[in-house]
Amino acid sequence: MGVDTAMPISRAEIATDSGAKLIDRLCKHWAHKLDVEKSEGQARVTFEAGTCLMYAKDGKLTVALEALDDESLDRLEEVVDSHLVRMAGKEDLDIVWEN
Repeated sequence: MGVDTAMPISRAEIATDSGAKLIDRLCKHWAHKLDVEKSEGQARVTFEAGTCLMYAKDGKLTVALEALDDESLDRLEEVVDSHLVRMAGKEDLDIVWEN
């Protein structure tokens, strides 16, 4: 049996005009307990179980997750999903993870 060194990756493209605002809110929220690197319209958040990359561009928020294993990836999807929905407030986000 070969060793699979590839880390599982998941990605969602979310239609929203407030992508940059959502990234700002998430980074502020997570900065007190996680490693957050943020620049204009994009961010990288490092969780214990993996990494979340976010890019806001042209009415779209792209979120890419990379985790240590499938279980961690599922958990990361749930965490990021629930936080996005909470930070979006009244805006209804359609989040579909593809991996």
